[in-house]
Amino acid sequence: MSHQKKYKYTLSSNNGILSSEQRDFFEINGFIIIEQLIHETLLDQFKQRFIDICENRINRGGITVMKDISSIKKNQEVISNELIVNKIQDILWDDVFQQYFLHPKLLDYVQCITGNNIMAMHSMLINKPPDTGSMTSRHPMHQDLHYFAFRPADRIVATWTAMQTVTKDNGCLFVLPGSHIHPGKLLPHEYPEWKGGVNKGFHGIIGYDNYQKKYLDMNPGDTVLFHPLLIHGSGPNTSQETRKAISCHFASCECQYIDVTGTTQQNIAIEVKEIARRRGFNDMDFKDFWKFRSRLVRGLKMHL
Repeated sequence: MSHQKKYKYTLSSNNGILSSEQRDFFEINGFIIIEQLIHETLLDQFKQRFIDICENRINRGGITVMKDISSIKKNQEVISNELIVNKIQDILWDDVFQQYFLHPKLLDYVQCITGNNIMAMHSMLINKPPDTGSMTSRHPMHQDLHYFAFRPADRIVATWTAMQTVTKDNGCLFVLPGSHIHPGKLLPHEYPEWKGGVNKGFHGIIGYDNYQKKYLDMNPGDTVLFHPLLIHGSGPNTSQETRKAISCHFASCECQYIDVTGTTQQNIAIEVKEIARRRGFNDMDFKDFWKFRSRLVRGLKMHL
């Protein structure tokens, strides 16, 4: 699915961090890996913080803890919650995790795509437990833009940093290179009809299973940046250990919120509003949801 045509740069110039070859690769393929961007000492701090949150050793504050549905059923007697929790979100303001979202070198690369004024919009640490046999540890193919109520897409970028060696065996990311150009649009997402069940919020694209996937083997600290229209996902963790990564979606402060009513995103907007209602936020709509969980990390705040 790779397209070797010249693609117009999102920004007319960058801060000199990305070479011409790297910029071309990102624009053509929709992703690029920066090796050893985050030091392992920092990753160790993130791992310990995650475990402390799982074991209720610290006050979670506004952090959202999510659990793998099949791991909950199988590991009810397991002492460690690390084998059950598959993701924590809304970690932008945590004293330890914020070292990632404010990391100067990371933001230098982000700035090549977003421009000088940057909002961190969606923060998470992903913990993929060993699969129980139900295949719920996999993540269906999707486009991250499905979850976002702001545009334009070209000024949004995800960063995903491996906190350990990640391979196909423990469920590394896979991507469809060039899919941000072709089909180059946001596709309908639904919950896949998987026999073992699907974790909450794991919407996916139907009909792209036969395309060739590129699996992204990565070492600790390696960081992939990718476009929000890039089709990607991850396979099951068939190893005996959990697989961890820390991730964030950044957007230009010049992006603006949109109304998703009547679009393919209406299903996720309804789901988010219901989650907010259960937490006591009865009047929170899809836009407010993103305003509530975002943070300025560089430059000046504007529309977001």
